[in-house]
Amino acid sequence: MTNKRKKKSVEKDKMDESGKASSVEDSLKEKIEKAADGLYYISETDADILPFIGDKAEAVSQEEILKQTHKEPDAPVEERDFSEFFERLTKIQDWFEEEELELAKKFSELKSLLEENLTDLKVFKIGQINIDIYVVGIDQEGVLMGVKTQAVET
Repeated sequence: MTNKRKKKSVEKDKMDESGKASSVEDSLKEKIEKAADGLYYISETDADILPFIGDKAEAVSQEEILKQTHKEPDAPVEERDFSEFFERLTKIQDWFEEEELELAKKFSELKSLLEENLTDLKVFKIGQINIDIYVVGIDQEGVLMGVKTQAVET
């Protein structure tokens, strides 16, 4: 395939018929889905870790996450540090058995994937008691993406 033809093929892949998603986003979404498969967030309940694909965003902010998740503008939001969020999920404890070791390894892989592919990574906890958690950043196309989960905190 010539360079000109190859370039045209890549450009075509950037936009789907709706003009919204690109092959880059789809590829990263697939990688996130694979990395998050089987992971869950432990609180007073266990909730799956799922991919979150938003829309274009200028910045990763409380206002932007509320808008893109269709929450009320005055919903309670707590911003957390990305590394601190993953610290307890990736830290190996002396008492870990095979299942816990595998989960910590998978969380480390997810963390690395997000760090390598997204900028301005932040964690937002939205709500009280039943909390929606979004771990998000901006991809190379300017789209807000990452993972989401839920927690119950009483």
